[in-house]
Amino acid sequence: MSGWKPRPAGGLPDGLVLFDGVCVLCSGWVHFILPRDPAGHFRFVAVQSAAGLVLAERFGLSPGDPQTVAVVGGGLVHFKGDALLAVLDHLPGWRWTRILRGVPRPIRDFAYDRVARNRYRWFGRRQACLLPGPGERGRFIDDPAALAGTGTAAAA
Repeated sequence: MSGWKPRPAGGLPDGLVLFDGVCVLCSGWVHFILPRDPAGHFRFVAVQSAAGLVLAERFGLSPGDPQTVAVVGGGLVHFKGDALLAVLDHLPGWRWTRILRGVPRPIRDFAYDRVARNRYRWFGRRQACLLPGPGERGRFIDDPAALAGTGTAAAA
């Protein structure tokens, strides 16, 4: 995909986080968010799941090698550094990171891309997707039917 600017999310609910479920760094990001989101604003979709495949196609991501996380917020889907900042903006104690929005997007995306391209080599890769604990299970979406009514039912 050539343009990674935020774009309309087409009726998807705010708080969806599409992530690479076999990437250790990406799974670590999910584990970072979970305890810092006591209100349960965020719900997680591994790109390798059935629901993730639907969202990846919709967002223009390659499920076999996703180069970005995607986060729905404010009626828009955000990618790369914008996605990280969209999450941090909702976590208590992390709103100070808004200052990073002052860094031009091309510079943020350049830094994001360097990490994304090397994430498996630097952090590792799992053989299977992250499995949430029993208390977290309700925050993860696997079934595309769970996205019904969010504008993706036709794509499922």
